[in-house]
Amino acid sequence: MSIAGLTIIGERINPGFRSTQALFEKEDLAAIQALAVRQASQGARFLNVNAGTKALNDPGFMVEIVRAIQAVVDVPLSLDCPDFDVLKAVLEAYDPARAHGEKPIINSISESRWQLAELLKVRPCRAVLMSSEQVCDGRMMPNRTGAEVHGAARRMALRLVGEYGVRNEDLFVDVSIATLAADTEGLIQMALDGTRLVRQDPALAGIHIMGGLSNLPQHLPKTASDGSDLHLQIECAFLTVAMPLGFDTVLGTPWRAYRLLPTDNRVLREFARIVALRDSEALMAVVELYQSE
Repeated sequence: MSIAGLTIIGERINPGFRSTQALFEKEDLAAIQALAVRQASQGARFLNVNAGTKALNDPGFMVEIVRAIQAVVDVPLSLDCPDFDVLKAVLEAYDPARAHGEKPIINSISESRWQLAELLKVRPCRAVLMSSEQVCDGRMMPNRTGAEVHGAARRMALRLVGEYGVRNEDLFVDVSIATLAADTEGLIQMALDGTRLVRQDPALAGIHIMGGLSNLPQHLPKTASDGSDLHLQIECAFLTVAMPLGFDTVLGTPWRAYRLLPTDNRVLREFARIVALRDSEALMAVVELYQSE
């Protein structure tokens, strides 16, 4: 079931999934192609391609993967690598004609990796902007408030629009969704506040706001005390809270049954309570979430 207004960037071509890592180790391009086809057929609007350290050690491998994927699907790709030279080679190999002329996504640019913006001169691209950090006095600093997330996103977006001619509609602000079980500092609340502030900023009208959901339920039991899928409900709880604030794109698994939860859903109520807590109170509330009936 899809949610109206939610765009999915397929996340599964990533070594963070052990099954995909095994495909990379075997260089099983046919299986990687099948994974791409499955995601596209399940509704992914874009496919993220991350070959991890293998891309850094062998840039030609990521080029080969992109060409193989484009041979079997017609959706645009999100090219995910922190290395300028690797991404440059992949962008040069990317064929827009195989994606109905649509631009690929550079995933991702941040203030500390601003040199990646020069890739926009290789070919027209969309871009993901990492807003969870900023450069202060020449040093990368993690953001801690929604206002800082908004500030970083605004600086990067205005610079890309002004200096590189990028349209707001081609930008995705990644608000970086933290792991609920380890969030003692209010980082999930930071992402929610940042989402609201970015969406309310007239200068950023049209920009997409996104994040990856896979980290959110990590370290928690997969099943709730009532036998339901706890991981999925936590992901859906975030979407239920975040989408009305302006969140509209998820880096996720297309066949996950994402849905908006009813207001009386217990996980939704507990999620909203937990993200408002800090320190040990937040950790105890997470334990109560999966232990209580």
